[in-house]
Amino acid sequence: MELRHLRYFVAVAEEQNFTRAAERLHIAQPPLSRQIQQLEEDLGVVLFERGSRPLKLTEAGRFFYAHALQLLAQTAELRSMTQRVGQKERTMSIGFVASTLYGLLPKIIRRFRAEYSMVELSLHEMTTMEQIKALKEGKIDVGFGRIRHEDPNVRRIVLREERLMAALPFGHPLTLSKPVLTLQDLLAETLIIFPKFPRPSFADQVLAGFHDRALEPQKIMEVRELQIALGLVAAGEGISIIPSSVHGLKRDDVSYMELDEQHLVSPIIMSIRMLDQSEDLKALLSLIYKIYEAENIKYTKESW
Repeated sequence: MELRHLRYFVAVAEEQNFTRAAERLHIAQPPLSRQIQQLEEDLGVVLFERGSRPLKLTEAGRFFYAHALQLLAQTAELRSMTQRVGQKERTMSIGFVASTLYGLLPKIIRRFRAEYSMVELSLHEMTTMEQIKALKEGKIDVGFGRIRHEDPNVRRIVLREERLMAALPFGHPLTLSKPVLTLQDLLAETLIIFPKFPRPSFADQVLAGFHDRALEPQKIMEVRELQIALGLVAAGEGISIIPSSVHGLKRDDVSYMELDEQHLVSPIIMSIRMLDQSEDLKALLSLIYKIYEAENIKYTKESW
């Protein structure tokens, strides 16, 4: 059994059709069918229910598919890390979700550049799910996101839990009547959530905050990103729930208010490849902890 057999099998399993799988792999269908047959003979089991339309996996096929994905991901990870070790120039590619820019990420990047000038950094805005994919493909070395998504090939380090707060139009009655709000206070307002896609995202964390308290917003508006949400809040179209670090983004037409809600938080998560032992990544994590301590920010420390 060779790696190409795994790639061929995964393509057929995902396309549920030999013709489409052959097109995806840029090979002819007859050789693909022979390779799958050879794989089944080598394993001594049937992987596909041949009479089904679309093509379905057998129980053995489903088991093999799950582990084939892991093996292919580990192979890509090994290739990426070996290339990294062999590089003469030290580089680090960082993925981040946009909302982390309103917190300490810019300071972390500046400090790292100042203290480790020999490492060339590149930054890429991408969702948490895009970061996971990019890590496994070797396109980035570290990601900063907010979604708790488990993947056997990615190590997730929860740096800290950031409290959420409400953004309301300036002069809104709630900003004048109460110093601190609850989610219950906001039910009659149009709730503006972001991002609209891809999901899961920060929007789902906000909705979960309501659902966990058996609350249901009367109206929900989904928008593409944070800045659009705040613009609509300023225009009086509704309210939004945001990470507390966004409070630093001063706007005269938006009021930020604290929420009296325990456990209403959004995590900031550092993601790396499971097997990556880069000294530069260790230095980055150590620097993050130092900055948190200097800023007197509560965080969760995890050993490498």
